[in-house]
Amino acid sequence: MKPPLLSSLLPQEIADALDLEPYRGRQIFRWIHQKGVQDLADMSDLPKELRQRAAHQVRIEPLETVQLAESQRSAGTRKAVFRLADGETVESVLIRDRDRATLCLSSQVGCAVKCSFCATGLSGYKRNLAPGEIAAQASAMLAGVDLDGRKPNIVYMGMGEPFRNYGAVMKSAELLMDPNGLNIGQRRITISTVGEVNGVRRFAHEPWQVRLSVSLHAANDALRSVLVPLNRKYPLAELRESIEYYILASGRQITFEWTLLEGVNDLPEHAKELAEFMDGLKATVNLIPYNPVEELDYKAPSRKRCEAFRDMLARKGVTATLRRERGQDISAACGQLRRQTA
Repeated sequence: MKPPLLSSLLPQEIADALDLEPYRGRQIFRWIHQKGVQDLADMSDLPKELRQRAAHQVRIEPLETVQLAESQRSAGTRKAVFRLADGETVESVLIRDRDRATLCLSSQVGCAVKCSFCATGLSGYKRNLAPGEIAAQASAMLAGVDLDGRKPNIVYMGMGEPFRNYGAVMKSAELLMDPNGLNIGQRRITISTVGEVNGVRRFAHEPWQVRLSVSLHAANDALRSVLVPLNRKYPLAELRESIEYYILASGRQITFEWTLLEGVNDLPEHAKELAEFMDGLKATVNLIPYNPVEELDYKAPSRKRCEAFRDMLARKGVTATLRRERGQDISAACGQLRRQTA
């Protein structure tokens, strides 16, 4: 059996794994998740004997930044490609907009869901990420970044379907929320699913206020099954039942993500279908103009057309916001992330 991955352990788990006093577990945790240090040799206030012993009792697998791109068109937006210990790669994004900072984290190496308009599925699926591999993306992206004391928002909207790596994603959220680490508030974290029904139901019973987002993109089964192949397994009626269950059990609101594709899902009948699907649900909509992917034939509607779709929803009583995308020039926008293969 492999020794535990140090970055995946909470403070008390570190203390237990290394037979230490609790304060030592907190100390090591702060080095990893607050300071972004994962090499025991660099944890200067730990006894040399402890550092040497720990190296044989736990796994140390730091992320290696192999590429860092800064957007020229969207100041404050950057994308990193990280190499994992087994040589696989994942991508993460930091978006800064005035006094807000948002980190977009990956939960899997690639994605098996293969939404028809998303680049991530084109890269294939390799494996799930460990909790520490997910959380380490955040501390790595924040290294050297001054947020003036403000906390970033965390969105699990990078590579992968989070609810297909449920346990690791939940554990990584705990790592991010721990006061000895980044100390991210529960409501600053959003987990996005494309419609893993069992995950939605399970998430309803988590003891926190972490937010839920559902990538919908179409509100009739024929179209959604083309855009989101998972819909063939979990059609809209079943998805809606799980959402109703989630809202009732948790008391929380959800957000629907809707990528606007010109001539595909941005027509008046699509707005009508969406409003009907949402009727009676405690939910809002986040409209995302399509971000181009070279191999795919979809196009983004004009800004005017996107605004018209938003206004159609408003007239039907649906609260919707229209996202202004950032990072397209470095393929860091929603739907553009993929594994580096060269």
